[in-house]
Amino acid sequence: MACDEPAALSGTFTRQNSSSASSLDFEPDADYRFVESLEERYKCAYCRRVLRNPHQTGCGHRFCQHCILALRELNAVPTCPVDKETIKMHEVFKDNCCKREVLNLHVFCKNFPDCNSKVILGRYQEHLLQCLFESMQCTNDGCQDQILRKDLKEHLSQHCKFREERCPYCNTYVVLINIKNHEKNDCPDYPVPCLQNCSQIILKKEIEKHHAVCPEAEVDCPYKQYGCHVKVKRGKLAEHENSALREHMLQILAKNSRLEEQISDLYKSLECKEIKIQQLADAIQKCEKEFRQYTQLYGNNSNLMVSTQALASHLDKSARLESQVKQLIQMANQQQSKLDLRPLFDTIENMKQKIALMETYDQRLVVLEDQSSKHDLQINIHKAQLNKNEERFKLLEGTCYNGKLIWKITDYKLKKKEAVEGRVLSIASQPFYTSRCGYRLCARAYLNGDGSGKGTHISLYFVVMRGEFDSLLLWPFKQKVTLMLLDQSGKKNHIVEVFRADPNSSSFKRPDGEMNIASGCPRFVPHAVLENTKNTYIRDDTLFLKVVVDLTDLEEL
Repeated sequence: MACDEPAALSGTFTRQNSSSASSLDFEPDADYRFVESLEERYKCAYCRRVLRNPHQTGCGHRFCQHCILALRELNAVPTCPVDKETIKMHEVFKDNCCKREVLNLHVFCKNFPDCNSKVILGRYQEHLLQCLFESMQCTNDGCQDQILRKDLKEHLSQHCKFREERCPYCNTYVVLINIKNHEKNDCPDYPVPCLQNCSQIILKKEIEKHHAVCPEAEVDCPYKQYGCHVKVKRGKLAEHENSALREHMLQILAKNSRLEEQISDLYKSLECKEIKIQQLADAIQKCEKEFRQYTQLYGNNSNLMVSTQALASHLDKSARLESQVKQLIQMANQQQSKLDLRPLFDTIENMKQKIALMETYDQRLVVLEDQSSKHDLQINIHKAQLNKNEERFKLLEGTCYNGKLIWKITDYKLKKKEAVEGRVLSIASQPFYTSRCGYRLCARAYLNGDGSGKGTHISLYFVVMRGEFDSLLLWPFKQKVTLMLLDQSGKKNHIVEVFRADPNSSSFKRPDGEMNIASGCPRFVPHAVLENTKNTYIRDDTLFLKVVVDLTDLEEL
C-alpha cells in the first residue's frame, strides 16, 4: 500500500475509480435509521458512527477518513483507541470493499412513516432530492414557507403570496402581494375617476388626454385678450359666450376705439413734426439769403477776418439746422411706415400660406412615420427569427452523436459568484446523443455545490432528456457513465468518476417531462483542488468537463 502513503501524509487519500460505488456518498453527521441493526464492523472505532470513506490500520481496525486524520492531528504518535497499538500512517489503506458494503446498507427515509421507502445508504441523498415528503422552501423569491415536495406545485399555483399573477387590467405579471399597489400606482390601464369630478371613469394612461376635453375642467374665456377674465367649465363655455355676447362685443368695440385713438394721436404728432420741418426749412432759406448778402457786402472789404468769422458762424448754424431737418425727416418716415398697414397685411398673408404648407408637410410626415413604424416592426420580426435560426445552427454544429460530450465552461469566476449569491445555482450543457437516433442527454453543474457538496465542491450530474426517438429505445437507461474534469497541462491528470445507471432509479426511466431528475456526484471535485494554482484544471478562467457514455451492447436503430 505504498502508493497511498503520500496521500495519507497530505490529509487526503487516493481516489478510486474502478467501481461504480465511488459515485455514491452520504452525509456523515445525519441520524440514519437502518433497516437492520448496524453491525460493529461497519462502525468507526473512534466516533462510533457508520463508517464514511473507511480506512483500515495495520492493527486491523477501521476508521472514517476524517477520524484517522483527526487522530494524527491530536497526537504526534497516534494510537488505536481499541488496542492502544501505535498507528503507522504508511500502513493505513483505503478499505474500498468495506465502503462498498456500507454504501449498500438499507436505511429508512428520514420522513418515515409518511414515506415508507427503503434505500441504500449511498442513494439516500439522491432519494431525498425526489422524496415527496421532504420539506423544502418555496422557490418563489421572498417566500420563506417550508412545503412538502408533494404539495409544492399546489402551493406555487394557489397558495403562495409571492406567486406571480396577471394584472386584470394591463395583463402584466405581478407578485400577488404587490398587485394592489401595482394597480393604484403603476398600472397604465387602471380605471380612475376624472380629477375634475366629472362622471367619467378613464384609464390612467389617458387621463391627460381626457383633461384636454373634460367638460368639467375650468378654462379661460376666448375673449380674454379683449378684457373678459372669467373662468368657466368647458361644458358651459358655449353658454357663457351666448349670455355674455353683448359684453364681449362692447369689449371688442372699446379695444378698437382705443386703437383708433392711438392712430389719431400718431397722425396729429406727424402733422406737428411736418410743421416744424417746414419752419426749419424756411429758416435755412433765410440763412442762405443772409449769407449771400454778407458775401456781396464784404466781398471787397479789407476787414476780411471779421467777415470770415461771421461766415463761419452762419455755416455752423446752417449745418446744425440741416442735421435737425434730416432727423425730423427720418422720424416722420418711421411714423409714416408704422401707420402704413399694407406691408403688415402682406406679411400675414404670406404667413398663412406658409402655415398651410407646413400642415400639408405634417400630414405627409404622419403617413411616413406610420409606414416607417410598420417597416421597423417587420425588421424586428425578421431579426428575431434570424437570431433563433443562428442559435439553432450553433446548437446543431456543436451536437455530438457518439455518446461523448466535451463541455467548455468559460468565465468560471463570474459564474461561480452568481451561484454563491444564489442568482444562477446551476448551468446545463448543450444536449448530446448516443447516436443519431439514440438517447438525448446533457450534463448539469453546480459551481458552488449541491446537497452534501454545497459551498465546498463542484457538483456534476448526468441528465436523461426527452428525445425524438424515445419510443423506439430500450428503457430504463442502463449504460455506464464516466464524468471527467480534464487536466489542461497535457499530463492527463484528469479527475474521473464512473457509475452505472441504476435501472430502479427514476432518473433513468423514460422521461415524462423535458428531462429527468439529475443523477451524479454532489462532491465531484473540491474547490480547493480545482482552484489550486499548482493544478491546471482552470486556465484563462475556463475549465473543461467531459462526459462519456459506454456504448457497449447498445444497439443502433
